[in-house]
Amino acid sequence: MSLFNVFQVSSSAMTAQSMRLNAVASNLANADSVVSADGKPYRAKEVVFEATPIGNNGDLSKGVRVRQIVENAAPPRMVYDPKNPAADEKGYVAFSNVDVVEQMTNMISASRSYQTNVEVMNTAKTMLLRTLQIGQNN
Repeated sequence: MSLFNVFQVSSSAMTAQSMRLNAVASNLANADSVVSADGKPYRAKEVVFEATPIGNNGDLSKGVRVRQIVENAAPPRMVYDPKNPAADEKGYVAFSNVDVVEQMTNMISASRSYQTNVEVMNTAKTMLLRTLQIGQNN
């Protein structure tokens, strides 16, 4: 793998993790929502990644990209609150299916992955600069 491909691989991972962080932010913002734009309870969004080739001529380097963003299939969280105007005939209100603890875990994971890829890029940059310095000393 070319050292330059490291930048492409890390860049693709940073872009994917950035989209994951955006999905988590949206989920957390709607954690206590009763209705979304379609009139139904908000459903948590999940980002699906896939490997993608980087480079040319049969190079085996793989990056990552977001294949799709899907809605979590878990049922809505039902809360008994008969005085709420959104309550059904049995007195239950359907809230979003966002699990705040799971979303916070996803946020930490995505953030650390993003930071790790920044470090990989910085290390590759340092290696390239040192390689250039070797050539200057001769």
